[in-house]
Amino acid sequence: MSEIVDLYDPSDAAGRVTGTAPRSEVRARNLPHAATGVLLRHPDGRVLVHRRTDTKDVNPGAHDCFAGGVVDAEEAPPQAARRELREELGLDLPLTPVLRRWYRDEATHYLAFVYEARWDGTPLTLQPSEVTDAWWDDPATLRRRLDDPTWPFVPDTRRLLDHWPRWWQDPARPVTEP
Repeated sequence: MSEIVDLYDPSDAAGRVTGTAPRSEVRARNLPHAATGVLLRHPDGRVLVHRRTDTKDVNPGAHDCFAGGVVDAEEAPPQAARRELREELGLDLPLTPVLRRWYRDEATHYLAFVYEARWDGTPLTLQPSEVTDAWWDDPATLRRRLDDPTWPFVPDTRRLLDHWPRWWQDPARPVTEP
């Protein structure tokens, strides 16, 4: 049975659901839907970066710093973000919403619900079908990598980070850079 996904009105920034479609049709026709992303912060300020498996249907093998995915039919975005964090990294953590914004390119069209979470020391359990490897990067290193357009990083997260003012600053740590 195919996964069913809610379709969203792309003219509505709040996220009004207009119908449903199988995930395969959403991908094939690039239909507007919703997806989540969770930026995971280490207590020392580093950010979790991972490499997607080569079998992912969108951006296979690319790097990302969001755990997340498509919001299923009748699933609230915060619920989907928690589900994705559990599936991809084996974590169940409180989430803080930070950004809601439409994203569209030739491969995907979705309303992004972006959150951040603070790692509590629970061992990471990477989902082998989605995540090949993961590591902690300091935000300055990640920012330098993101400035390199040849670095294989998912384009949607790259663009969403551009719209998240000062994402590299950990809200729980004092500001150390101008």
